[in-house]
Amino acid sequence: MANNSILTNPEALIALRNLERTNKTLAVTQNRVSTGLKVTGAIDDASNFAIAQGIRGDVKALGAVVQGLNNAKGIAKVAIAGATSISDLLQTVRQKLTELSNEGITSTQRAILQDDFQQLLSQAANFIDNAVFNGVNLLDTTGASPSVNTLSNINGGTLTLTAQDLRTTVITLAGAALADASAAQNVLANEFSNLQSVVNTALGSLGAEARALELQTTFLEEITDATEEGLGNIVDADMARESARLTALQVRQQLGVQVLGIANQAPQILLGLFQ
Repeated sequence: MANNSILTNPEALIALRNLERTNKTLAVTQNRVSTGLKVTGAIDDASNFAIAQGIRGDVKALGAVVQGLNNAKGIAKVAIAGATSISDLLQTVRQKLTELSNEGITSTQRAILQDDFQQLLSQAANFIDNAVFNGVNLLDTTGASPSVNTLSNINGGTLTLTAQDLRTTVITLAGAALADASAAQNVLANEFSNLQSVVNTALGSLGAEARALELQTTFLEEITDATEEGLGNIVDADMARESARLTALQVRQQLGVQVLGIANQAPQILLGLFQ
Protein backbone atom coordinates (compact mmCIF):
# COMPACT_ATOMS: atom_id res chain seq x y z
CA MET A 1 0.00 0.00 0.00
CA ALA A 2 2.75 2.46 0.96
CA ASN A 3 4.57 1.89 -2.35
CA ASN A 4 1.70 3.55 -4.19
CA SER A 5 1.45 6.52 -1.80
CA ILE A 6 2.41 10.08 -2.64
CA LEU A 7 2.59 10.92 1.07
CA THR A 8 4.94 8.19 2.21
CA ASN A 9 7.98 7.01 0.26
CA PRO A 10 9.76 4.23 2.24
CA GLU A 11 12.45 3.74 -0.38
CA ALA A 12 13.34 7.44 -0.28
CA LEU A 13 13.46 7.39 3.53
CA ILE A 14 15.78 4.40 3.51
CA ALA A 15 18.01 6.01 0.90
CA LEU A 16 18.05 9.25 2.91
CA ARG A 17 19.08 7.48 6.13
CA ASN A 18 21.86 5.64 4.31
CA LEU A 19 23.06 8.88 2.74
CA GLU A 20 23.06 10.64 6.11
CA ARG A 21 25.13 7.83 7.63
CA THR A 22 27.57 8.06 4.74
CA ASN A 23 27.82 11.84 5.13
CA LYS A 24 28.56 11.54 8.85
CA THR A 25 31.23 8.93 8.27
CA LEU A 26 32.67 11.03 5.45
CA ALA A 27 32.80 14.09 7.73
CA VAL A 28 34.76 12.08 10.33
CA THR A 29 37.22 10.85 7.70
CA GLN A 30 37.66 14.33 6.23
CA ASN A 31 38.37 15.67 9.71
CA ARG A 32 41.03 12.99 10.23
CA VAL A 33 42.62 13.77 6.90
CA SER A 34 42.67 17.51 7.55
CA THR A 35 44.00 17.28 11.13
CA GLY A 36 46.08 14.10 10.89
CA LEU A 37 44.39 12.90 14.08
CA LYS A 38 41.94 10.10 14.67
CA VAL A 39 41.16 11.48 18.16
CA THR A 40 40.67 15.25 18.12
CA GLY A 41 38.42 15.58 21.15
CA ALA A 42 36.56 13.80 23.90
CA ILE A 43 33.60 13.15 21.58
CA ASP A 44 35.77 11.04 19.29
CA ASP A 45 37.10 8.81 22.08
CA ALA A 46 36.75 10.05 25.64
CA SER A 47 39.19 7.65 27.32
CA ASN A 48 41.96 7.92 24.73
CA PHE A 49 41.55 11.70 24.56
CA ALA A 50 41.97 11.94 28.34
CA ILE A 51 45.06 9.72 28.18
CA ALA A 52 46.46 11.79 25.33
CA GLN A 53 45.93 15.04 27.24
CA GLY A 54 47.88 13.65 30.18
CA ILE A 55 50.72 12.57 27.88
CA ARG A 56 50.76 16.00 26.23
CA GLY A 57 51.16 17.51 29.69
CA ASP A 58 54.12 15.21 30.36
CA VAL A 59 55.74 16.20 27.05
CA LYS A 60 55.42 19.91 27.88
CA ALA A 61 56.81 19.31 31.36
CA LEU A 62 59.76 17.39 29.92
CA GLY A 63 60.39 20.27 27.54
CA ALA A 64 60.49 22.69 30.47
CA VAL A 65 62.94 20.46 32.35
CA VAL A 66 65.20 20.21 29.29
CA GLN A 67 65.11 23.99 28.92
CA GLY A 68 66.18 24.36 32.55
CA LEU A 69 69.00 21.85 32.06
CA ASN A 70 70.21 23.71 28.99
CA ASN A 71 70.26 26.92 30.99
CA ALA A 72 72.28 25.20 33.72
CA LYS A 73 74.67 23.84 31.08
CA GLY A 74 75.25 27.40 29.93
CA ILE A 75 76.12 28.45 33.48
CA ALA A 76 78.47 25.49 33.86
CA LYS A 77 80.24 26.02 30.53
CA VAL A 78 80.88 29.70 31.23
CA ALA A 79 82.22 28.87 34.71
CA ILE A 80 84.45 26.14 33.26
CA ALA A 81 85.76 28.57 30.64
CA GLY A 82 86.61 31.07 33.38
CA ALA A 83 88.30 28.49 35.57
CA THR A 84 90.24 27.09 32.60
CA SER A 85 91.49 30.57 31.69
CA ILE A 86 92.68 31.07 35.27
CA SER A 87 94.34 27.65 35.22
CA ASP A 88 96.20 28.59 32.03
CA LEU A 89 97.18 31.93 33.57
CA LEU A 90 98.61 30.24 36.65
CA GLN A 91 101.41 28.79 34.56
CA THR A 92 102.69 32.31 33.92
CA VAL A 93 102.04 33.30 37.55
CA ARG A 94 104.19 30.41 38.70
CA GLN A 95 106.91 31.52 36.32
CA LYS A 96 106.89 35.02 37.83
CA LEU A 97 106.98 33.67 41.37
CA THR A 98 109.88 31.41 40.48
CA GLU A 99 111.76 34.37 39.05
CA LEU A 100 110.97 36.36 42.18
CA SER A 101 112.39 33.50 44.24
CA ASN A 102 115.79 34.11 42.66
CA GLU A 103 118.04 36.09 45.00
CA GLY A 104 120.27 37.19 42.09
CA ILE A 105 117.77 39.67 40.55
CA THR A 106 118.09 43.39 41.12
CA SER A 107 115.55 45.51 42.97
CA THR A 108 114.46 47.05 39.67
CA GLN A 109 113.90 43.63 38.15
CA ARG A 110 112.02 42.55 41.26
CA ALA A 111 109.73 45.59 40.98
CA ILE A 112 109.02 44.80 37.32
CA LEU A 113 108.27 41.18 38.14
CA GLN A 114 106.04 42.19 41.02
CA ASP A 115 104.10 44.49 38.70
CA ASP A 116 103.74 41.66 36.15
CA PHE A 117 102.58 39.39 38.96
CA GLN A 118 99.88 41.84 40.04
CA GLN A 119 98.74 42.37 36.46
CA LEU A 120 98.35 38.63 36.00
CA LEU A 121 96.24 38.32 39.13
CA SER A 122 94.21 41.34 38.04
CA GLN A 123 93.50 39.47 34.82
CA ALA A 124 92.51 36.41 36.84
CA ALA A 125 90.02 38.59 38.72
CA ASN A 126 88.66 39.82 35.38
CA PHE A 127 88.14 36.23 34.28
CA ILE A 128 86.07 35.67 37.40
CA ASP A 129 84.09 38.88 36.85
CA ASN A 130 83.20 37.82 33.30
CA ALA A 131 82.24 34.24 34.10
CA VAL A 132 78.55 35.18 34.27
CA PHE A 133 75.67 33.46 32.50
CA ASN A 134 72.07 34.54 33.02
CA GLY A 135 73.12 36.53 36.07
CA VAL A 136 74.88 33.61 37.80
CA ASN A 137 78.61 33.49 38.55
CA LEU A 138 79.69 30.18 40.05
CA LEU A 139 83.28 31.37 40.54
CA ASP A 140 82.44 34.25 42.87
CA THR A 141 80.59 33.33 46.04
CA THR A 142 81.33 36.79 47.46
CA GLY A 143 78.81 38.12 44.95
CA ALA A 144 76.10 36.02 46.62
CA SER A 145 75.87 33.60 43.67
CA PRO A 146 74.78 30.35 45.32
CA SER A 147 75.01 26.83 44.02
CA VAL A 148 72.42 26.14 41.32
CA ASN A 149 69.87 23.36 41.75
CA THR A 150 68.17 22.39 38.48
CA LEU A 151 65.21 20.08 37.95
CA SER A 152 66.41 16.89 36.30
CA ASN A 153 63.04 15.18 35.75
CA ILE A 154 59.30 15.78 36.09
CA ASN A 155 59.22 14.02 39.46
CA GLY A 156 61.16 16.75 41.27
CA GLY A 157 64.69 15.32 41.08
CA THR A 158 67.52 17.84 40.87
CA LEU A 159 71.11 18.19 39.70
CA THR A 160 73.44 20.69 41.37
CA LEU A 161 76.09 23.05 40.06
CA THR A 162 78.33 23.77 43.03
CA ALA A 163 79.59 27.33 43.49
CA GLN A 164 83.39 27.63 43.63
CA ASP A 165 85.08 30.44 45.60
CA LEU A 166 87.97 31.38 43.34
CA ARG A 167 87.88 35.11 44.06
CA THR A 168 88.91 34.77 47.71
CA THR A 169 92.00 32.73 46.88
CA VAL A 170 92.93 35.07 44.00
CA ILE A 171 92.65 38.06 46.34
CA THR A 172 94.72 36.26 48.96
CA LEU A 173 97.49 35.53 46.47
CA ALA A 174 97.38 39.10 45.12
CA GLY A 175 97.87 40.46 48.64
CA ALA A 176 100.85 38.22 49.46
CA ALA A 177 104.14 39.96 50.33
CA LEU A 178 106.92 39.53 47.78
CA ALA A 179 109.61 41.70 49.35
CA ASP A 180 112.42 39.22 48.78
CA ALA A 181 113.29 35.80 47.40
CA SER A 182 112.40 34.02 50.62
CA ALA A 183 108.95 35.62 50.70
CA ALA A 184 108.37 34.67 47.07
CA GLN A 185 109.34 31.07 47.80
CA ASN A 186 106.90 31.05 50.74
CA VAL A 187 104.09 32.44 48.56
CA LEU A 188 104.83 29.85 45.89
CA ALA A 189 104.58 27.04 48.42
CA ASN A 190 101.47 28.34 50.17
CA GLU A 191 99.15 30.93 48.61
CA PHE A 192 99.94 29.95 45.03
CA SER A 193 99.71 26.24 45.79
CA ASN A 194 96.37 26.82 47.49
CA LEU A 195 94.96 28.76 44.50
CA GLN A 196 96.15 26.10 42.10
CA SER A 197 94.48 23.42 44.20
CA VAL A 198 91.22 25.42 44.39
CA VAL A 199 91.20 25.96 40.61
CA ASN A 200 91.88 22.29 39.90
CA THR A 201 89.13 21.26 42.32
CA ALA A 202 86.72 23.69 40.68
CA LEU A 203 87.51 22.35 37.21
CA GLY A 204 87.02 18.76 38.34
CA SER A 205 83.75 19.49 40.12
CA LEU A 206 82.27 21.70 37.39
CA GLY A 207 83.36 19.31 34.66
CA ALA A 208 81.69 16.34 36.33
CA GLU A 209 78.52 18.30 37.04
CA ALA A 210 78.34 19.65 33.48
CA ARG A 211 78.74 16.11 32.14
CA ALA A 212 75.86 14.97 34.35
CA LEU A 213 73.69 17.78 32.94
CA GLU A 214 74.59 16.77 29.40
CA LEU A 215 73.80 13.11 29.98
CA GLN A 216 70.49 13.93 31.65
CA THR A 217 69.52 16.27 28.81
CA THR A 218 70.23 13.58 26.22
CA PHE A 219 68.25 11.04 28.26
CA LEU A 220 65.22 13.34 28.59
CA GLU A 221 65.27 14.13 24.88
CA GLU A 222 65.14 10.39 24.15
CA ILE A 223 62.31 9.99 26.67
CA THR A 224 60.44 12.86 25.02
CA ASP A 225 60.81 11.27 21.59
CA ALA A 226 59.54 7.93 22.90
CA THR A 227 56.63 9.63 24.69
CA GLU A 228 55.62 11.52 21.56
CA GLU A 229 55.78 8.29 19.58
CA GLY A 230 53.46 6.65 22.10
CA LEU A 231 51.12 9.63 21.91
CA GLY A 232 51.08 9.30 18.13
CA ASN A 233 50.06 5.67 18.41
CA ILE A 234 47.02 6.77 20.40
CA VAL A 235 45.79 9.79 18.47
CA ASP A 236 47.44 9.90 15.03
CA ALA A 237 45.42 8.86 12.01
CA ASP A 238 46.71 6.29 9.52
CA MET A 239 46.72 8.58 6.50
CA ALA A 240 47.05 5.80 3.93
CA ARG A 241 44.02 4.03 5.39
CA GLU A 242 42.06 7.27 5.73
CA SER A 243 42.84 8.19 2.13
CA ALA A 244 41.45 4.88 0.90
CA ARG A 245 38.40 5.27 3.14
CA LEU A 246 37.84 8.83 1.90
CA THR A 247 37.77 7.69 -1.73
CA ALA A 248 35.35 4.86 -0.94
CA LEU A 249 33.04 7.14 1.03
CA GLN A 250 32.98 9.76 -1.73
CA VAL A 251 31.88 7.08 -4.19
CA ARG A 252 29.31 5.87 -1.67
CA GLN A 253 28.03 9.40 -1.25
CA GLN A 254 27.59 9.86 -4.98
CA LEU A 255 25.75 6.54 -5.26
CA GLY A 256 23.57 7.46 -2.30
CA VAL A 257 22.58 10.73 -3.94
CA GLN A 258 21.68 8.85 -7.13
CA VAL A 259 19.64 6.22 -5.26
CA LEU A 260 17.80 8.96 -3.35
CA GLY A 261 17.06 10.72 -6.62
CA ILE A 262 15.64 7.51 -8.09
CA ALA A 263 13.54 6.89 -4.98
CA ASN A 264 12.20 10.45 -5.07
CA GLN A 265 11.09 9.96 -8.66
CA ALA A 266 8.90 6.95 -7.78
CA PRO A 267 5.76 9.02 -6.96
CA GLN A 268 6.05 10.63 -10.39
CA ILE A 269 5.09 7.28 -11.91
CA LEU A 270 1.69 7.52 -10.25
CA LEU A 271 0.86 10.54 -12.42
CA GLY A 272 0.46 8.11 -15.31
CA LEU A 273 -2.61 6.67 -13.62
CA PHE A 274 -4.43 10.00 -14.02
CA GLN A 275 -3.79 10.59 -17.67
